[in-house]
Amino acid sequence: QDFVPLYQDFENFYTRNLYMRIRDSWNRPICSVPGAKVDMMERVSHDYNWTFTYTGRVIKDVINMSSYNYLGFAQKAGTCQEAAAKVLSQYGAGVCSTRQEMGNLDKHEELEKLVARFLGVESAMAYGMGFATNSMNIPALVGKGCLILSDELNHASLVLGARLSGATIRIFKHNNMQSLEKLLKDAIVHGQPRTRRPWKKILILVEGVYSMEGSIVRLPEVIALKKKYKSYLYLDEAHSIGALGPSGRGVVEYFGLSPEDVDVMMGTFTKSFGAAGGYIGGKKELIDYLRTYSHSAVYATSLSPPVVEQIITSMKCVMGEDGTTVG
Repeated sequence: QDFVPLYQDFENFYTRNLYMRIRDSWNRPICSVPGAKVDMMERVSHDYNWTFTYTGRVIKDVINMSSYNYLGFAQKAGTCQEAAAKVLSQYGAGVCSTRQEMGNLDKHEELEKLVARFLGVESAMAYGMGFATNSMNIPALVGKGCLILSDELNHASLVLGARLSGATIRIFKHNNMQSLEKLLKDAIVHGQPRTRRPWKKILILVEGVYSMEGSIVRLPEVIALKKKYKSYLYLDEAHSIGALGPSGRGVVEYFGLSPEDVDVMMGTFTKSFGAAGGYIGGKKELIDYLRTYSHSAVYATSLSPPVVEQIITSMKCVMGEDGTTVG
């Protein structure tokens, strides 16, 4: 009583009148690995989906249409699982510290060197969470007096990172190069609002593959505009790394471009590599800077050792360095 409502009116309306009717189709508890088929816990509702009761029965072999396990590396048996289990027995499940303190393992160093080599960049850094790789690193790169040009269909992690940075944000139409170029021209001609001073820097945010649409970024044209107007490019390859390109090196390889043309290469290990976390790749001075100023690098707990080994093993398989022809 006498409190301001915690939730917005639309949220209450949506939850009660729309989501509740189909709630039984979402958030289904799964009790197996995310393969082509999964096992699910059966549940029933006696109050129109407000609450659920588990029957104790497991529904077997349900077709999985929504997993990120693109290459099938998330598995309960096989090379990756065996390697992760071996590391688990040596290092344990968690590091219990940050990379800046006691959480920097030799496995982390090995992973970052492998990622840099895989991407074809000078250096790379791994993070424990893919979402935070975007949301916590963008604020370290831009701030007040800077301009971010963001695709209208960018992922929530990019949107949050842009907002947290304090930079001015302008949105261009999805994959529309005319819209992007117009914003670049206006930014250079008019500068910052009120003062008309030049922007300190301009950062373009795009994704390799847009997860909700399946569209591929028009990267050659984005790079051409980036070079023409002297701006920086941040490329999120969460859904394209491992899945696109002749050897799985993402949208940059897919278009036959050089990694040097992309200033900040971001990706995750949660999709093609069947693990968790994310990475930033680029020039050595960029990575050294982020090690010092990125909130995700300084304050977040390091990647779990078994997860690191899962990534290393699956990435070597993609690179053909596992002694087999699987990759």
